[in-house]
Amino acid sequence: MATKKPKIASPDSTIQKLPTNSLYLDPNNPRLRGTAEGADQRTLLKILWQEWALDELAFSIAKNGYFPEEPLFAIQENERYIVVEGNRRLATVKLLQDPQLQQELRATDIPTLSSEDREQLDFLPVSVHTDRKSLWTYVGFRHVNGPLTWDSWSKAQYIAQVHDNFSISLEEIANSIGDRHQTVKRLYRGLMVLNQAGEQAGYDIEDRSKQHLSFSHLYTGLDYAGFQKHLGLSKDKGYTHNPVTKKKLPHLKELMTWLYGSRAEEIVPAIKTQNPDLKRLDEVLQNPRSLDSLRSGLGLDIAHKVSLGETKRFRESLTRARYELQQANGLILEGYKGERDLFDMADNIRRLADNIYDDMRDYKPKRSKRTPGH
Repeated sequence: MATKKPKIASPDSTIQKLPTNSLYLDPNNPRLRGTAEGADQRTLLKILWQEWALDELAFSIAKNGYFPEEPLFAIQENERYIVVEGNRRLATVKLLQDPQLQQELRATDIPTLSSEDREQLDFLPVSVHTDRKSLWTYVGFRHVNGPLTWDSWSKAQYIAQVHDNFSISLEEIANSIGDRHQTVKRLYRGLMVLNQAGEQAGYDIEDRSKQHLSFSHLYTGLDYAGFQKHLGLSKDKGYTHNPVTKKKLPHLKELMTWLYGSRAEEIVPAIKTQNPDLKRLDEVLQNPRSLDSLRSGLGLDIAHKVSLGETKRFRESLTRARYELQQANGLILEGYKGERDLFDMADNIRRLADNIYDDMRDYKPKRSKRTPGH
């Protein structure tokens, strides 16, 4: 059975040549993540220059001009043309046109255009649409599940805008943009938990240890049983505002700290890399003794060892010891030059191995107590 293709809003409106100075950057762009709420155009330009790497785009436009095949997508709000799709391109053009603005934003490493070249950018191709809702499937497919994908946090912001502002179900969003892997629902749930952590659990995401927010740590972790149990989430639910119950909010705050740390409290994240640390944290969250170890500050490595149990830890220790001894055996001809300390170390290892072997050989399974008469 052929896979049903998503219905993507086509840019079928007439492309107009509009004055560049009549086009406005969008303060509701999901990639700005709330940092630009209520900001003026100068502030938006500054954010875009600092965070969106416009320099490479500037060199391309300076060399080749603005490609008419890539129109901006705009809507009319309050008698203004607000660019919903193409903010990076618009910001770059505005910078190239204004040397004084370049100095103000310290964008001194982008090309300086001649007056003739600047005039070529006075008008840009724009596809004007009636409202944001008429564009959501096109923008969603392009940046959430298409060729020019955003980072996961920006995707989640956009999904939330469409779902909350336009009353479109998560299932319809997923179907419309061709999502077959529950990505839309997972991203939305992750953002709702993240928002709740800041609004109700007392965790300030801006206080995280690292500048980059690894949002995937959170939305991926929420698929795991240990994370769900710790926050009181069921596997198939939680795709709503404030999915964590009130009594689990302290658990949410500590989980966010383990994921992202805290500069104010000088706490480093327990998660160094998503693989394997995220899975190890999941196993810790499912073991009360391990969880107590992590809460006491012993760190993820020690807490995870506790979660394994003595039998599994013993097997892993023997496996690692055998591997390292095999490596040493292969290096002895070139690596050993008669050093006494190495000889003594090998002798100590031999005696330890003998003790382990003797204890294992003499081991007798404990007999379970049986009720008389059985």
